[in-house]
Amino acid sequence: MSDANDVARPLKTWSHLAKNRRRPTEYEIVSTKLLWSTDDDAPWAMGPDVPLSKWYVKYRNESPLRHADWDGFRDPDQLVYRTYNMIQDGQEAHVDGLLDDHSKNEHDSGLSDEWVAQLARLYTPSRYLLHTVQMSAAYLAALAPASTIENCFIFESGDQLRWVSRVAYRTAELATAHPSIGFGRQERARWEDDEAWQGFRELIERALVTWDWAEQFVAVNLVARPAIDAAVLRALSAVAQEAGDTLLSLLCRAQLIDSDRTQKWSRALVEYALRSDDHGTANRDQIRGWLDKWRGLGDAAIDAYCQALVPGSDLGAEVKKAVASARVSLVEDPATVG
Repeated sequence: MSDANDVARPLKTWSHLAKNRRRPTEYEIVSTKLLWSTDDDAPWAMGPDVPLSKWYVKYRNESPLRHADWDGFRDPDQLVYRTYNMIQDGQEAHVDGLLDDHSKNEHDSGLSDEWVAQLARLYTPSRYLLHTVQMSAAYLAALAPASTIENCFIFESGDQLRWVSRVAYRTAELATAHPSIGFGRQERARWEDDEAWQGFRELIERALVTWDWAEQFVAVNLVARPAIDAAVLRALSAVAQEAGDTLLSLLCRAQLIDSDRTQKWSRALVEYALRSDDHGTANRDQIRGWLDKWRGLGDAAIDAYCQALVPGSDLGAEVKKAVASARVSLVEDPATVG
């Protein structure tokens, strides 16, 4: 039964937002404390012995990465479904414009035979790599310990599906312009067998069967994705520009806008875990350990791809150095800096 005083003074906002003593933002209203499956013993209210409950207890609730209040995490960009779609609508219009303009100018017919062969080897098979990242983001959205973290993974998954479709579209365009090269028919074989992709394939396939949500987050968002961004997007963009493929260069730059946003919230999540009063030091050691475990596969992936992209060059070493610098900065202890 409600207390008479509760009826006389009803809450002006949701109870979990009342402590802020201000009008909640749209982000707070539609993003915070939405999960109801966080019970320690039976996450899905189906009993502790149900396999699904056991999975969530083991790989989410009992993850070595801990925080007393995961619900306190906030996306730095505070994206919600409405604003995400507004932003991506503009991005899609931009990419549509790039594709239409270059198609009208018969861009693909002007590419050299050597570069077309490189596209068949090092670009169009990338849809398999992007799809694996999407699969990881979807899994982590399901295992995330808070709705504000879940939403970030959902938007990341959407980003990846968007670019899978764009690479597939370009594959079809290139197949029309260069029907003898094998576009649309050889990508799977290249993904599975070409040396250029085997580093990334091993890295991401191992990550996909790393069931602990936090370790998979580290493996994919803090190791695999920075390697992909640096080698398959930034380095490929620069080489494409030199080869006269302005369209691919611009598409890679557009894709990096999504990637940079993902890296922004991923770093924010790490910082949030490290600021935990009860678990900050342990979380720093845990993340460092996972980075050490996975970085070798990330470096090998960069080496294999960059060697195929610019044979005999120091590109791989340069890319690894940049990625390693960003990786170290993630877990620097403020007490040891300066």
